[in-house]
Amino acid sequence: MRSLCLLLALCSPAASSTSLDLDPPKTDIQFTLHDVLHTVHGTFQLKKGRIHFDPDTGHASGEIVVDVASGASGNDTRDARLHKEILESQRFPEATFTPDHVERKIAAQGQSQIDVHGVFRIHGHDHDLTLHFRVERAGSQVTASTHFVMKNPSNFVLKVDKTVF
Repeated sequence: MRSLCLLLALCSPAASSTSLDLDPPKTDIQFTLHDVLHTVHGTFQLKKGRIHFDPDTGHASGEIVVDVASGASGNDTRDARLHKEILESQRFPEATFTPDHVERKIAAQGQSQIDVHGVFRIHGHDHDLTLHFRVERAGSQVTASTHFVMKNPSNFVLKVDKTVF
């Protein structure tokens, strides 16, 4: 997997400290994998998620949990290989992001940009990661989107393009 896009539907941030609860049915997690012959698009499902942070200090906590076993690209053969040989979703059924710091603040209304730093755990390994979110706030509803690049899964048989959109 090379590129992962996350669109979050969040609810009811509080005034002084902010808690953002992710709504799994409204959260869209997509991946894009470019190889020599074609581009593969797929999805994952969110299990649960909550981010809590103090806008004054930037301190953050919480967890976003992705159901790795739900990964699907629309091709059963490719998905079976993805789960068995690459993700090993039987051994590692979840990927998590645990935030520890937020830079910048969410505007009272309209668009904002925030950076959320934390640890991304996938396939049994921790990776420091900063997610750059575009946030849209309308009343008590907040929508946020981000994307990031993961390690290139190329091997002798599978060649994947190094450029990611």
